[in-house]
Amino acid sequence: MFKKYQLCQRFFSTSNMVLFSSSAFLVLATSTFTLPGSKVLAQENVVTQDLEAASYYQQGVIRYNRNDLLSAEYAFRQALQRDPNLGLARNYLGNIFLQQNRLEAAVQEYAEAIRMNPDLGEAYYNLALALQKQGQKEAAITAYRQALVIEPTMVAAHYNLGLALYQQGQLLEAIAEYQQAINLDSSNANAYFNLAIALQKQGEIPEAIAAYRQAVQLNPKNAIAYSNLGSLLASLGQASEAVNAYKQALSQNPKNALAYYNLGVTFYNQGEINKANAAFKRARNEYRELGNLPEAYKVEQLMLQIAQKKSQPEVTQTSIPSETPTSTNNQETPNLPETPPTETQSNPGDVPISVEQQPLKPPEMPNLPETPLETPANLSGKG
Repeated sequence: MFKKYQLCQRFFSTSNMVLFSSSAFLVLATSTFTLPGSKVLAQENVVTQDLEAASYYQQGVIRYNRNDLLSAEYAFRQALQRDPNLGLARNYLGNIFLQQNRLEAAVQEYAEAIRMNPDLGEAYYNLALALQKQGQKEAAITAYRQALVIEPTMVAAHYNLGLALYQQGQLLEAIAEYQQAINLDSSNANAYFNLAIALQKQGEIPEAIAAYRQAVQLNPKNAIAYSNLGSLLASLGQASEAVNAYKQALSQNPKNALAYYNLGVTFYNQGEINKANAAFKRARNEYRELGNLPEAYKVEQLMLQIAQKKSQPEVTQTSIPSETPTSTNNQETPNLPETPPTETQSNPGDVPISVEQQPLKPPEMPNLPETPLETPANLSGKG
């Protein structure tokens, strides 16, 4: 390790001070600071009284913002050798380790940063990110809450806390956190999307529909939101609006087998059998292409049932069941779109989708929040 740091030494000089503006990797930080004269200041707060430590710290920040993580790590360690109580350097080291998926090391650095500066809200937020990635959801929730005690307007903390609460099945609390994130930032499309999912699971369908509409208004490329919206509209008998929503979903993702299936169900219930068959055929083909042969087989059986009904003397149309049939012996067909069980988000996201927003995999409805967690916070006004 010492040799690795020696290789980095040529990038740094302690004889000159450097002007620096914090921006590129910050979630919430927008303020900047410069180094007047021979002192390093973060607004009115002195980062460190040791000028050599300050110089290494500044070099670390610059290298970090250039994504030169190896050199940044070296610089922050050099700063900490000069000033072991430089908690801000610990926070940056945690961010470096989090990006490298060195989660245990990240947790230790954030804990040290908090020990040195218990009022550092960003460090609690970053600790929560690392804990959530480790699967320690309860501990992450506690850390997010502590971050919000210190900085109540931290949008990313409200958003990520909502995600963690949702994953723990605490729907009402998750809804409250998403709404708080939206109150602080009404342009947050992912917060509306996640809010809609939580409302849907809570059974608050009109409210969920309103949230999905906001989500697609802010992000018209969210195919999953359109698909989920279509299914809710269909469940309320608003077939024409449901069809439009499914078509929007398919315009964004033409390979969405479930959207084709649900579109076929909606057409069938409107009596448009030919359109229904065309949609079912496309659903079957997409399932085959995905290698999901059981679902492709189910759709084929449904198409056979519809064909048999068309060949029989005219009778009152039977609705399609909410689940696709598993054999030709089941002669019923669904009147509501299929809604697979909610999936567990396998990757909470480093950036979420998180984000600045980093998209997650798009599976079926009702999906978990697509975004995941936010990027690590640095230091609001502290560089």
